[in-house]
Amino acid sequence: MSDANRLVIFDCDGTLVDSQHMIVGTMHETFEELGLEPQPDAAVRGIVGLSLVEAIAHLVPEADNAFHVDAAEKYKTIFYRRRVSEGAGPDPLYKGVLEVLESLNADGYVLGVATGNSMRGLDRVLKEHEIGHHFVTLQTADGHPSKPHPSMIHTAMVEAGSSADRAVMIGDTSFDMTMAKNAGCAGIGVDWGYHHEDELTSAGAAKVLSSFYDIPALVKTLIG
Repeated sequence: MSDANRLVIFDCDGTLVDSQHMIVGTMHETFEELGLEPQPDAAVRGIVGLSLVEAIAHLVPEADNAFHVDAAEKYKTIFYRRRVSEGAGPDPLYKGVLEVLESLNADGYVLGVATGNSMRGLDRVLKEHEIGHHFVTLQTADGHPSKPHPSMIHTAMVEAGSSADRAVMIGDTSFDMTMAKNAGCAGIGVDWGYHHEDELTSAGAAKVLSSFYDIPALVKTLIG
């Protein structure tokens, strides 16, 4: 391995926080306002992790790009109203997040986030749970192509002074695992999010974990 910093990158929705209820509810309301048939909850959970326009395109592939862009803007408006105007509470952290982030920092790992969320959305999550100080690099859909393009990981590695053999991506979707593979780094899947274990394994996960507390030991095995 190289002497680069050891970098652990986390997805946000479905990995750090359980945001499915807000996402599914907002998508249902968006489709209702657009006069479309509602999507099954499972279909909406299946696109979590993609950038918003890309996610809409997966759900309504027969529509054109202009429709996808407009629908994404409507989703953002509804989400903001629910979150801010109506005062919806913060999405809960999964069990073990705080302890593991502190443990990884104490052991000298550099931490980052790579999410299909916007920077405004990610900032809100980090501030609500007071965990922003743990991360040195934050990559969002605002400045990158949608997952599974490796741009987010490549930029995170540059900002963190890391390299592919010293970086690992942790996420709950096949998009995260494919992104890691495309970037040439290891991927760890977690089964408490929105894609099934077999999807994560098929996409290239080195292993799929069932507890946040198991992350440090596996990270050490993979990148030292």
